[in-house]
Amino acid sequence: MANTYTQLIVQIVFAVYGKQNLIAEKHRERLEKYICGTITNKKSKPLAIYCNPDHTHILVGINPSTSVSDLARDIKANSSRWINEERLVVGKFGWQEGFGAFSYSKSQIDAVAKYILNQAERHKHRSFKEEYLEILMKSEIEYDERYLFEWYD
Repeated sequence: MANTYTQLIVQIVFAVYGKQNLIAEKHRERLEKYICGTITNKKSKPLAIYCNPDHTHILVGINPSTSVSDLARDIKANSSRWINEERLVVGKFGWQEGFGAFSYSKSQIDAVAKYILNQAERHKHRSFKEEYLEILMKSEIEYDERYLFEWYD
């Protein structure tokens, strides 16, 4: 796209279907690499990723020809299909419907990337629900609790 200049940096967050801890640590890095491949194939740039047992955070520089919704849909569809084909979980794997998407400026990339990469330590002390509600609050996003993720507690 000639004469198009963008800086679209978004953190995408989504959760495992069924409120379960299904992403095993032994498979985490393979899944992260797979998801990064999907992002790259969509002409976007993965900046940071961490797949928790029950949810995933991704910081991505999005190509201007790709919508956030389409990218999240493709990441979730491709990765759930891959997890099932690779039989990384017992039974059928899927992601919950919906996702969170939060935009950031270039000056925030390092802090958000560190936040994402520090997920294992962070979740020793707080739940995904607490974390997600705080992100919504800090982003000043109004929400209806009926339409939030189903939480694994």
